[in-house]
Amino acid sequence: MGRYSRLHEIRRMDPARDHAEILRLISQYEFPWDYRQGVSVAFLRDYGVPRISVLLDRTQEFERAGQKRYDDTVLIGYEMAADGFDSERGRAAARHLNRIHGKYSIPNEDFRYVLATTVVGPKRWIDRYGWRPLCPQEIQALVETGRKMAAVMGIEGAPDTYEGFEALLDSYEARMFAYDPANRRVANATFRVMASWYPRPLRPLVARFSLALLDEPLLTALGFRPQPRWAQTSAAAALRLRARCVRRLPARPRRFPSRPQPRSYPFGWRLDDLGPHWARNRPLEPLADETDVPAGGTSRPREAAPDSNGRTPAPGSRRRARNS
Repeated sequence: MGRYSRLHEIRRMDPARDHAEILRLISQYEFPWDYRQGVSVAFLRDYGVPRISVLLDRTQEFERAGQKRYDDTVLIGYEMAADGFDSERGRAAARHLNRIHGKYSIPNEDFRYVLATTVVGPKRWIDRYGWRPLCPQEIQALVETGRKMAAVMGIEGAPDTYEGFEALLDSYEARMFAYDPANRRVANATFRVMASWYPRPLRPLVARFSLALLDEPLLTALGFRPQPRWAQTSAAAALRLRARCVRRLPARPRRFPSRPQPRSYPFGWRLDDLGPHWARNRPLEPLADETDVPAGGTSRPREAAPDSNGRTPAPGSRRRARNS
């Protein structure tokens, strides 16, 4: 298979219909490492918003079990997208994610911002450091994926274009980025997890490299000083050198997709393993699009299919606040 064969295949697809398959090709074949880095930077951006980081800091999940918290975030996203968002596997993961969030009263605009980071973050990273930029079909597939996540999670007001997601992200950050000690604590806990993946002598260099890739508004909100110009230049040059090398490699064979290799679950995982332990005891509720509206106008939950552990969620209204 030629290096650009999948790009030609993707250009023939319809993002509205094939967004799940395009996302699979992006994340498992074309840009597996870059896609993960883009999502990781997207999660770091959440910590620049005190309203978000204070909640994350209060749970102490990052301090007590940072690696598990990181793995769980990656795996829930993988479970939702692996067989498509409309598959029973994807919908079971979405119900589980809603169950975790249902404990907290989170404004709709915060959910919408976090959603925007998962659309804009990978695109910006890949265009900057990937072996090729994303094509229009891939960009629109990210948008359609974001809109599908909004539908199943009950997030209102999701944009329908990439430009809309980008404008949402930039305007929200201009209003909401501000320093808070909780920002720094959650960011430090996350950097400790990332640094632990490398030999101890390399960890200070890894931390500096990571900080050098972040923009100044985010660094300020997290309580870090901008890195020296030489560090920023060196980090960007190293990633661009990597991109040139990857561009010369053959395409990843279809029989070897890139899949998560979570350190917290060396022997595999079940859906109920993901997230805080208390989430297992909370009831599952129908997704936002699993309700019927009969002629009389009263909303009625549809019968929900069993989750990945064989349990059927009881009908019930969404408990998460939507007060944007």
